[in-house]
Amino acid sequence: MGQLALQVRFRGPQPASCKLHLGGVGKADASAGCPPPPSGKANTGRTACEEWPTGTAGAESPLATRHKGEDMPSKSATAREPSTVPTNSANTQNKKDVVTGRIFFLDVAGSRVLSANPDGSDVKTIVEEGKKLPDGLAVDIAAGHLYWTNMGNPTANDGSIVRSDLDGQNMTTIVPPGGTFTPKQLQLEKKTRKLYWCDREGMRVMRANLDGSNIETLVDTSQGDPRPGPDATKWCVGIAVDVDRGKVYWTQKGPDKAGRGRIFRGSVEIPPGQTPANRKDVELVYDALPEPIDLEIDPATRTLYWTDRGDPPRGNTVNRAPLDSPSAKRKAPEIVFSHLMEGIGLALDHKGGRMFITDLGGSVYSANVDGSNKKVLLYAQGNLTGIAYAEMTAKDQ
Repeated sequence: MGQLALQVRFRGPQPASCKLHLGGVGKADASAGCPPPPSGKANTGRTACEEWPTGTAGAESPLATRHKGEDMPSKSATAREPSTVPTNSANTQNKKDVVTGRIFFLDVAGSRVLSANPDGSDVKTIVEEGKKLPDGLAVDIAAGHLYWTNMGNPTANDGSIVRSDLDGQNMTTIVPPGGTFTPKQLQLEKKTRKLYWCDREGMRVMRANLDGSNIETLVDTSQGDPRPGPDATKWCVGIAVDVDRGKVYWTQKGPDKAGRGRIFRGSVEIPPGQTPANRKDVELVYDALPEPIDLEIDPATRTLYWTDRGDPPRGNTVNRAPLDSPSAKRKAPEIVFSHLMEGIGLALDHKGGRMFITDLGGSVYSANVDGSNKKVLLYAQGNLTGIAYAEMTAKDQ
């Protein structure tokens, strides 16, 4: 295979160093992250990286204009030193039972699965596959499993889904290459124990059992087009499941910068007598969006959240909207987070009322679900795609 240049789609000027070349062939256009501070320029109390040169004369870090006034972490925050206070066995057991949060995220450039504490500390590389291009991620703490999608070659029907233990051990391919064309965002629906995902070039919404068996196509948007689909308006990317109402939501992002992105929904079950290609229950929820990508649902507030990597001001944002508004009274989405650099991944911490976001620029962010308390947790981590949040004990970890 030839060499692929994963191109940056930044809006406006960018330093010449922000372009990444990868060996192999990939499906997602990606961008290099903000360059780290130069040697000897550690972040010691500054509130933005505007003073960090990029190594290119006259160039300013892309983060400089995005995060003024926000706390900037180091490239990967350092975990706290362990306590030296003696503990007895009861205290040790209690610590094992303490529930803490953990984020898991994907680097498409390095084909890595990573994890970190919710404050950005203790970054670990769990899996490094090489040239598989991971995109969607789901965590099953109860079973001790991670699931992720691998997009594969852009012109070959070789997408797959992989499962591993939480520490990356015991990897197994549960949906083999060819079982799906270009799998994107992945959701684990806990009630029915099903995996749901979107197939981009395959132009499908799909699901399967947790062991990869019983693969189903729920929606086929191809309208007879061959796979890989040539029409980006038919590409299915992000997905979320509304368990309470029995609905599945998905995004069709449309061409780059075209403002033709859409969000749809339909029943999780195909209506009797209909097929994935001719379903009559599919409803258009939002139209003319810049470029919607990943979806999440807050069931407590009945709110839909999504990332959008299109042009500013509406693009490179996190948006939200009520799930149940009648179509005739549906208001414009509310933008709760902006200034992303090719925003992709999104995960909600329902108990904590916060969200975690990734972008292809290589950063991980957190904020309250209303957009307040914005933080940059990590940057220059590669080209980041899917992210998931989970609560776990020390025994789980």
